[in-house]
Amino acid sequence: MIAVLRGHLLEKHPSRLIVDVHGVGYDVQVPVSTFYQAGETGNAVTLRIHTHVREDQIALFGFATALEHDLFERLIAVNGIGPKLALSVLSGLAPEELVQAIASANVARLTSIPGIGRKTAERIVLELKDKLAAMTPAGAIATPAGPREDLVSALLNLGYHRPAAEKAVDRALQDGPDLGFEQALRAALKLLSR
Repeated sequence: MIAVLRGHLLEKHPSRLIVDVHGVGYDVQVPVSTFYQAGETGNAVTLRIHTHVREDQIALFGFATALEHDLFERLIAVNGIGPKLALSVLSGLAPEELVQAIASANVARLTSIPGIGRKTAERIVLELKDKLAAMTPAGAIATPAGPREDLVSALLNLGYHRPAAEKAVDRALQDGPDLGFEQALRAALKLLSR
């Protein structure tokens, strides 16, 4: 089994990277967060790998951080969640937010991820809540849906990816905590256009 790949980024696509390791190109499927952390083609890259073997193929799934890798392996252990859906989950929420959503049983947050319905979200919470309790920051409190979620939702409807939209909204709200919805949306859009 392959556990880690260290090489140079040969090609970069939103859902996969091709990593050149001493002349051998490995096609590695990745979540959006790892795609953004990988840097530009030609850069050195190190990925934690989950090797998935089926009768008809061997697939490599790569992660920039140990937390992403751990969450992926826990997700694929949930009944009904395969590697592709687990990648979608990790692409839909930042790892820390995913841990918090599961720990706080925030099914609505999980169902905002494309491909995750209510039953699947409930199954994820049921099977992983206790296992992820140790990963939740002490004293972390789930924030209720409010202006932040409305802003993120507006950006998602405009076609932005959730991690980028959430970062822009958080930054806009941090820079101007008293902004109204429209002003905060404009500020987030300005940050995204940079």
